[in-house]
Amino acid sequence: MKHLLTIAGSDSSGGAGIQADLKAFAAHGVFGMSVITAVTAQNTCGVTAVQDITPEIITAQIDAVFSDIRVDAVKIGMVSRQESIHAIAEALKKWKPPVVVVDPVMISKSGYPLLQPEACDALIKELLPCATLLTPNLPEAESICGFSIRTEEDMEKAAACIIGLGAKAVLVKGGHLEGERADDYLYDGKKGTWLPGERIQTEHTHGTGCTLSSALASNLARGMDLTEAVTAAKAYVTTGIRHGIALGHGHGPVHHFVEMWKNAE
Repeated sequence: MKHLLTIAGSDSSGGAGIQADLKAFAAHGVFGMSVITAVTAQNTCGVTAVQDITPEIITAQIDAVFSDIRVDAVKIGMVSRQESIHAIAEALKKWKPPVVVVDPVMISKSGYPLLQPEACDALIKELLPCATLLTPNLPEAESICGFSIRTEEDMEKAAACIIGLGAKAVLVKGGHLEGERADDYLYDGKKGTWLPGERIQTEHTHGTGCTLSSALASNLARGMDLTEAVTAAKAYVTTGIRHGIALGHGHGPVHHFVEMWKNAE
């Protein structure tokens, strides 16, 4: 069994963050471990408060896992402070995990800022060079690259920019583009691949980015090549969105275990 570590924030409603990551890991048959970077007070309607974990405790959590257990891949999600980013980057250099998938979480679906403005530069300078794969949505890619992304050509330009900043590969997610399609663009510095995506009309999309990046990390740890891993992860998340759970009064979560439930029936 592969062992995966998520380094991210906790979502008290269970739809995103650490909780979504561990569910996605379990759905992919890998053993999930966690390092909590922040605790959020959150539900389907939004985020109301955030308490960051100190860099010292973040480092201690990482060291505790790596010093005892083989880690086949790391997924990094919400890291809001530059001190935390520095601690994680230093730990990655120390332990050298074979796969690092970075989901640059910057803002919640309800508009709550999850990355402090001064931390964006730290993310670019310290975490991007550690990334086997970066998975930004369009607003996140705009923040990283510094220009507007409105077309597929802009997405290709952004991917090249992010590779230039040090990431080994990038998946620019096109869900925020206008139109009927939600295609993504995968680029590894040499080859660019457009991956088709359908736009599903639903309110229940809480945790999609967290779930996708965790599925990607699982697939890469299990030996899939990059394109195969992304294709399989997109299919998994699309199914999860299609069967999203009407939980609470806002954006319900994707269904992480829909295939397992079908098989159980």
